Amino acid sequence: MLSKTALFALALVPFSAAQVSSDFENGWDQTEWPTYANDCSQGGAVSLDSTTAHSGKNSIRVDGAGGYCGHMFFGTKKVPAGDFYVRVWLKAAKAFTDSHVTFITMPDPAQGTNKHLRIGGQSKILMYNRESDDATMPDLSPQGIAASTALPAGSWECFEYKIGADGSIATWLNGNAISGLTQTPGVSNANTAQWQRSSVIPKPSAVYFGWESYGGDTNTFWYDDVAVASSRIGCDGTGGGPGSSSSVVPSSTTKTTAVSSTTLVTSTTKTSSSAVVTTTTSVKTSSTTRSAPPTSSTADGCLAAKWAQCAGIGYTGCKACTPPSTCQYGNDWYSQCL
Repeated sequence: MLSKTALFALALVPFSAAQVSSDFENGWDQTEWPTYANDCSQGGAVSLDSTTAHSGKNSIRVDGAGGYCGHMFFGTKKVPAGDFYVRVWLKAAKAFTDSHVTFITMPDPAQGTNKHLRIGGQSKILMYNRESDDATMPDLSPQGIAASTALPAGSWECFEYKIGADGSIATWLNGNAISGLTQTPGVSNANTAQWQRSSVIPKPSAVYFGWESYGGDTNTFWYDDVAVASSRIGCDGTGGGPGSSSSVVPSSTTKTTAVSSTTLVTSTTKTSSSAVVTTTTSVKTSSTTRSAPPTSSTADGCLAAKWAQCAGIGYTGCKACTPPSTCQYGNDWYSQCL
């Protein structure tokens, strides 16, 4: 008999063999998704929240306290032995500060006993941290910081990453690859010198979602539609790839893209049960063009560096790019200087 989690996997990830997944609509199964607080826990909490969700009505809420012992996570040990991919929809109550924090932690025996591969933030941007030598990816230089991006606060974001059996790492936010959070063995990346100083190949034994602070920062995170698999899941559950992020539609809404002359119009509807229904009809319609955000310099002279975010729902940073880069539309949540 299939477990509830296995059944969720079939619904959430129809085109990918999911290892484990859940949208938490049947509640929080703490046997499948246990809590995790390494060494100590003083103040952090995990709960089922029915007031906000990416899809349906439920999400998992993590209230993280300040200081290392204020940490708290939930997650799973069911990770593939080779390449593994994680897709999670998440929402942060507050933007990152300059302090070092973690929202995903993975016990990594390849680094040594009780060592972790972490994903979080520092210098206001998304960042990986290898606990054994405290290496960061990207390097926290001005160029490295510009090669990553901030995590918008107050809105649901699709976060994906790959940990490869060959030591490769890839990361996407709302379907857009983040160059500063990309590591390929044998391929030079000027922004990952710290990461490349070690030959350790990560082999995480679990993945946990939550909050950990190494200073006084506190935050609340919500997690929904979590999936761990041996191939890329994608924000819409179709395996990612070019254009997948444009298919992401908020719960219980329909998004239509039109092209000129007699052509096909595809509507993708995501229901509260996380199912995706696609219909195609032949219609005659006028040309519709989606423009990128303005790229001219703003009145205050604020310019985002190449690879940095420049527009999107909830984004409050620089909206013009340092020449010759221009602000390129990715989706409603994210545009990038390219």
